[in-house]
Amino acid sequence: MTEKVKASPLACDMSAIAPDQREEHLATSRDLFSRLVSVRELTNGYAFELGDGPDVIVKAAQFISLEKLCCPFLQFAVEVEAEAGPIWLRLIGREGVKEFVREEINGILGGAIDWR
Repeated sequence: MTEKVKASPLACDMSAIAPDQREEHLATSRDLFSRLVSVRELTNGYAFELGDGPDVIVKAAQFISLEKLCCPFLQFAVEVEAEAGPIWLRLIGREGVKEFVREEINGILGGAIDWR
């Protein structure tokens, strides 16, 4: 008999991040998403092309390490293309995740993204 796992709500639980790490996580999020070069809509989320820099992969890993705590319903992937190609951060998941991601990234950047 298989056991069904209850899906977590599509809501950010900031209490999952230790109080002393919250401001740093918000600063990392703002820094990471301020480096956006382009956004690609996917069927189940978004792919964000990040501007290259010596620490962009480290920033992406820092973002993921805490974001997965407060948003367990998100699936994350970092893709580094060959030959100095772009770096992509994918945020994907079940139904409703696209809208959630749009709202969260708009909140981080103050609505600076053209989602078309």
